[in-house]
Formats: sequence, structure tokens, C-alpha cells
Amino acid sequence: MSRYERNFPAFSETDFEKIRTAKVCVVGCGGLGGYIIEMLSRVGIGSLILIDGDVFEDSNLNRQLNATQKNLGDSKSKAAAQRVKLINKDVNTCYYKEFLTAENGQELIDDAIIVIDALDNVKTRLILQKLCKEKGVPLIHGAIGGWFAQVTTVFPEDDTLSRLYSDKKDTDSKALGNPSFTPALAASIQVSECLKVITEKDDLLRNQLLYIDLLSNELFKFNI
Repeated sequence: MSRYERNFPAFSETDFEKIRTAKVCVVGCGGLGGYIIEMLSRVGIGSLILIDGDVFEDSNLNRQLNATQKNLGDSKSKAAAQRVKLINKDVNTCYYKEFLTAENGQELIDDAIIVIDALDNVKTRLILQKLCKEKGVPLIHGAIGGWFAQVTTVFPEDDTLSRLYSDKKDTDSKALGNPSFTPALAASIQVSECLKVITEKDDLLRNQLLYIDLLSNELFKFNI
């Protein structure tokens, strides 16, 4: 199909078949999630599960891809699902207007083979890591604040986020601001990690944290 011709030769035919049949769950459909969902839809992912109980508000307009002046007050997950259908009608999409919790997480994630963290708080991230561990699926973590971002890939046996957030305290990313370019960059790396996991490529950010400082144009990779 001509719409996917630019995927090659970055991906092989075998790679693309894996992408085309993969089901990915994105938890959070705001700043990070909007860009993640956009890229996965365009690359030709098979199925998406979109989870977010929040609605758009005025302060989202500066960075959240699906936020418009006309849909303030509307569900973020529903808007993301509608956007997917505008981009690629072949992507099977379901959405939940719910916040993920320890109680509903197993059901919402369902049979996704990989989960992407596009959340904005540590507590829910740790719940999500536990759910992914129980389900035996990889988790792609991303977080942003101001000019800074971080990404890591967590396999079920790793417990990486527990080490990363050992004090279990939330940091207020709002104190650093959230400009539009930081979530776009972090989301790009999260999507590339997701696709590398799906196509079984090497050099993942597993047990490593990629820390990005856009203010000084520096990238650091730490073992964690």
C-alpha cells in the first residue's frame, strides 16, 4: 500500500507485519499521549487501546495535539480515537473515558502486547508498572518537565520505575512549565522504543534512562 511506502527500508516487510498486527495500549491521551497516538497511527500500528479519564481545558492548548478551542471540556481519549480514524481508518481503536487504577487496570489494558506510559504522576506510573509486570508485557516510560525529558523501557522483570522513583514522591512538572516541543520529542523516542520492542530490535533503553536537556542540547544515558 502506497501510504506505508516510506516505512521502508527502515522497517523490513517482516517488521511491518509485526507492527500491523500489534496491539498497543497508551495510558494518557494528553501532551505525550497525543503525539504518541499520532505517530503510531501513521506508522500503521494494528490496534490501539486509549485510556484517559480527563477532559480538555484551556491550559492544554499550548501543547496537547488534540486540544482545540472547539473541544474544551471534551474527553481526551474520545478525541484521540476520533483523530486516529481521520489519520488511518485501518487502525482498530477502542477508548476508555476512565483514569487507570489498580482495580480497573487489568481489564482496560486487556490483551495489549505493549503499554506506553503517557501519564503525569508517579503514583499511577508505579501502579501501571505493577499491572504490566502481572500481565507480562513491556512498558515504555516517558516523562517531561520544561526543557527536560526522560525515557526508559521496562520489561516485566525489571521494576525500573521502582528504582527510578525510589522515594515515591511526585515532582510537579508544572513548576518547570510544559512547552509544546518537549512532549513531542519524548513521544518520538517512546514510539521508536515501542516499535523496536515490537520488531525485536536490539539497543533498547532497558535498565537505562535517556535524559534529555534541550536547554543545553545534551543527552545523557544512565544505567538504573
